[in-house]
Amino acid sequence: MSVFENFKLLKADMIANGWVIDAFPFNYKSRDYIVLAKLYEDGEKKPKYALMKIEILKSENINDRLVTAVNTTGFLIEAKLLREFFNIEYGENLGDILSQFNEYFAQFIPTQVTPGKSPQIEEAMVASLSKSDSQDPKKRYCYSVMRNPDGRKRTPFNDNKTRLLRPSLYPEFSGDQSISFCYSTDSNDHKSDAVIIQNFSNR
Repeated sequence: MSVFENFKLLKADMIANGWVIDAFPFNYKSRDYIVLAKLYEDGEKKPKYALMKIEILKSENINDRLVTAVNTTGFLIEAKLLREFFNIEYGENLGDILSQFNEYFAQFIPTQVTPGKSPQIEEAMVASLSKSDSQDPKKRYCYSVMRNPDGRKRTPFNDNKTRLLRPSLYPEFSGDQSISFCYSTDSNDHKSDAVIIQNFSNR
């Protein structure tokens, strides 16, 4: 029984559209969570049978998070860790309780990447992408684009971050994989699309 079938569909949609991350809200027992769904990178160590990796963050404290892998049958994690994180009561029929939880969770999994995320979800995605790119998560202000040295391609993290933060600037350079977008932690460094495009064409 593929209770998490949607993750398979979501993964296919992400690959087809060049996303390495997606996120969706989850609510359980009156608590809000943000679920980050991420593709494994080439060469990244992944558990056997894993389809994707997910990070589940508690909305009121996004540093309190559970990192695990999933496949179509469910979470690839010890039941105890799942139970403790979500505060699922322990019972004799724990197997039933957990499969009910999985079925409930499955209702929240999207089948494709959806635009128009809430600011909090977008922020969690951007922070995760920045970390994956070994960048400061506070780097949110795009001030320039640059051509990468030695024919290197822009990282999928830099790509996805720009799609989220600068949806109108992104298409101007999206076709040229050798161009990366530069970010600063200082909001004063923020430049408009027109200025960034002009500065690039002046070089």
